[in-house]
Amino acid sequence: MNTNLAWRLGTVLAVITMCALFLVPNFNDDLPDWWASVLPSDPINLGLDLQGGIHMVLEVDTDKAVENSTDVMAEQLRRDLREEEIATRSWKRDGQGDISFELVSQTRAEDLETYIADYLPEIERVSKDGRNYRYTVIELQRENIRQFAIDQALETIRNRVDEFGVAEPTIQRTGTNGILVQLPGVQDPERAKRLIGKTAQLELRLLAASDSAPGAIVLPGESTDPATGLSAAISYSVEPTVLMTGEVISDARHRPGQFGDSPYVEFVLDSRGARIFERVTGEAVGRQLAIVLDGRVQSAPVIRERIGGGRGIIEGGFTLDEARDLAIVLRAGALPAPVTIAEERTVGPSLGQDSIDAGLRSFTIGGVLVAIFMILYYRVAGLVADLGLLMNVLVLMGILSAFQATLTLPGIAGIVLTLGMAVDANVLINERIREELRGGQTARPALESGYSRALPAILDSNLTTFLAGLVLFQFGSGPIKGFALTLCVGIGSTIFSAVFASRVMHDLLAHRSKSHTLSI
Repeated sequence: MNTNLAWRLGTVLAVITMCALFLVPNFNDDLPDWWASVLPSDPINLGLDLQGGIHMVLEVDTDKAVENSTDVMAEQLRRDLREEEIATRSWKRDGQGDISFELVSQTRAEDLETYIADYLPEIERVSKDGRNYRYTVIELQRENIRQFAIDQALETIRNRVDEFGVAEPTIQRTGTNGILVQLPGVQDPERAKRLIGKTAQLELRLLAASDSAPGAIVLPGESTDPATGLSAAISYSVEPTVLMTGEVISDARHRPGQFGDSPYVEFVLDSRGARIFERVTGEAVGRQLAIVLDGRVQSAPVIRERIGGGRGIIEGGFTLDEARDLAIVLRAGALPAPVTIAEERTVGPSLGQDSIDAGLRSFTIGGVLVAIFMILYYRVAGLVADLGLLMNVLVLMGILSAFQATLTLPGIAGIVLTLGMAVDANVLINERIREELRGGQTARPALESGYSRALPAILDSNLTTFLAGLVLFQFGSGPIKGFALTLCVGIGSTIFSAVFASRVMHDLLAHRSKSHTLSI
């Protein structure tokens, strides 16, 4: 055996060995500890259509996002005007992006309008009646707020799903204000829906002295009797000022309760939040601090002393899963606006198994028929082509396993199409070799000419298909991406098996043959 053939044979054997090792986790769960540090240790992920899960389309309430943003603008403007000593009163927000207020002194009217024009160009004046002004958020800013709300909701949901531990989820925009979420293999869809759709707006407020205190807001909550452990619904009166929001939380972890207590959530604040928390607790020693989550008071502990270090806890009679989920949403961030489930489907795993069985059945039947035809029509050369097809499947599945790709039903269709293209490549090669033999060439020159003349046609057809697959993968979504992925990877494995590996097998047979003929 010459040196050139030896290194080519070694390359083929090395690729086969590596791909076989990549596939081991799909058939054996009991792997040694060192395996994960050297080789992939997880099996190929199955898509939603194969292993079941949930499919949801969420709609972001972008009008609420505009309302929330308007509230923030109005509060910031009110504080800024007070610092500029421009007195105002009777502030109102209508929830549609409009801000109304009264200017105390008409002599500051020009200063007011100049300040707003310079520092808050996002709003414009729509009416003026004496000292009463009404401003509205300009349409361009409204659209920016809506788009930002959808983008931020998309990122927040993606962070929550990543924390939840779902393998290969699909999370992407759909329609005008929709978000498509597909979670393969989720066993508890109700918990997933609660986790994804929870707004998780955390606020810290002081309890009001009484229900009749100026501006007091009544919020629902629960109170637990220490003696019986029973909870009862009660109402809390809180001050209108929000002392701190969840945006300053840098980390949150659930903790199991001790001595029969319920689990709780411990949160860690960033440097800005720590300073605010220390100042707030220092100024309100002896008062109750209401921890409000999505408009509901979770707990209202008494502030015993100034709290430094930027840490706190949230109690609320949680179960362990509730505490864990709350920690996830606080860590991932609050949704900028409420989301509603516009469409929901639960895909059962039995459907996925049926799809897998049908795909394997079609693949096996088609493969056997093709293999028999190739042997009958091309004899030993057909057997070489069949071995190349088996190698093609091994390399393709090994690559998918190595990169933890997700296999979907359209992906299986891509594999079947890949095998069809691989058969076509072998037919081109064998027919070219036959032509050379009919022209009087001996075995070795016929092999050389057959492969060299078939190669341009094989590369042209596979390259154009590969480029089409890249376009589908770039601009497609969901099932289309799965089809494009297996198609593109399969084209690479086809070139290797049909052009390189089968040539090695032919050269090996020609090297060992004493008759210098080809069985084709």
